[in-house]
Order: sequence, then structure tokens, then C-alpha cells
Amino acid sequence: MTAIVLTIAGSDSGGGAGIQADLKTFSALGVYGASVITAVTAQNTRGVTAVADLSPEIVTAQIDAVFSDLDVTAVKIGMVSRRETIAAIADGLRRFGKRAVVDPVMVATSGDRLLQPDAVAALAEELLPLALVATPNLPEAALLTGRSVAEDEKEMARQAEAILKSGARSVLVKGGHLQNGEATDLFFDGNVITRLPAARVETINDHGTGCTLSAAVAAGLALGQPLTDAVRAAKAYLHAAISAADALAVGKGRGPVHHFHSWW
Repeated sequence: MTAIVLTIAGSDSGGGAGIQADLKTFSALGVYGASVITAVTAQNTRGVTAVADLSPEIVTAQIDAVFSDLDVTAVKIGMVSRRETIAAIADGLRRFGKRAVVDPVMVATSGDRLLQPDAVAALAEELLPLALVATPNLPEAALLTGRSVAEDEKEMARQAEAILKSGARSVLVKGGHLQNGEATDLFFDGNVITRLPAARVETINDHGTGCTLSAAVAAGLALGQPLTDAVRAAKAYLHAAISAADALAVGKGRGPVHHFHSWW
């Protein structure tokens, strides 16, 4: 049986993040990728110059088209910039009885804001209760909890607990923004906090890291991996993709990670 993963996210014209990064990750990890596009961005390795949101109606139509035909085994949600889009996605997930890997994409690697301010509450209220796992980075976790950006793992754990109370079944708080020698994430399943350390890779080519990690978690789930194992495997895949990123020569800014590092 073919493992199928659906990504619901925005398009990155530069190919390093969003829908494009998700589909590359799915292919690299051996699952079939389908997509629902929420927005089109004019974007490259140096930044985002324009964003055009698709209507909630076309988002709903895409969701219906995919779920009515494909046997989707996992769902990943990325960039959703408007309240109306969030509501359409949440309605679709409820109608088809799906939970998702929710990556609360709020700011691009370049620093450009991708989520409208009034949509933050909608994301917390509508999508987090449908999250099998939420995967915020430190600034995103702070916005979701109304706290200051975590500066240590104790505060990361507190914010993970707060996000869990919003309805998510589990939370992976990504610690790449911590100012230390490690890129340590914390995974909280409601009972146990698992520490996932990794050596920090010195590179500017880190575009699409959050999209890639959440997509890899969804791929692992589609392949039948237990959630904690899927998170561990996704972390290892992303670390290898970042470590190989300098082998690529893409763009003049923050280049993408190397999704196909195992092949070329």
C-alpha cells in the first residue's frame, strides 16, 4: 500500500521552503506527496517580496479533491496566513476525521512575516486542537503562549506544556535559536519530555529547515513509525540535510538545505 502524505502550505518560488520543500522531503523519505496550496509567495533565498493568498473556497476544494480520492495516511500543515484559511482547513480536517503535524509558520528564515497578526489566535484556537504534534520554533512558541522567547531549556519545557493545554496531543519545540553550541529540541508527549540534541552546523544555508522537519515527521508517521520514533528520525534527517547544505550553490542569500543528500 502506498503511503500518502498531504501537505497544506504556501508555495515558495525559490524552491527551498513551503510546498516545494515538503514534496522534496516526502520523496527523499519514500512517501507519495499530495498538496493543498494556501498561498503563493514571490520568494527567493534573500527574502519574500509578495504574498497572494488563495481564497478559502479554493483551499476547501483542494482538500475535498485530495481526501475524496487519495488514501491519505498523514497530513502536515505549514503556512496559513489568514483566519479564513485557517477556518477552512480546520473544517476540512474535522469533516474527514484527520489530525495533522502542525508547523505554525509565522516568520520566514529571512525574517519576513508570513502570518497576519489576527491569525495567531485563530491558529491556536482552530488548528492546535487538531494537531497530532505541533512544531514551533522559539519565536513561534513565544507568540503562541504570550511569553518571552525562551533562552533556556527550562523555559522551552514550560512553553511546550502551555501549548499542550491548547489541545495539541504533543509538542516539539525547536531550539535552533538558542545561543549555545547545540541545536537541541524538546519533544513533549504529555507525559515525558524527550531531549533531542544535535551539534550546531555552521552554515547560512538553512532555508526551509522548519518545513523540512515537520514534513519528515509526517512522512515517518505515514510509514507507520510511532510518533517519538518519527520525531527522532526527522531530526536526524534534517541534521544531515543541513550538514550537506553547503554542497549546493543555490541563490545569493540563505540557501536551502540539501533534501537529497543521500543521492547527490
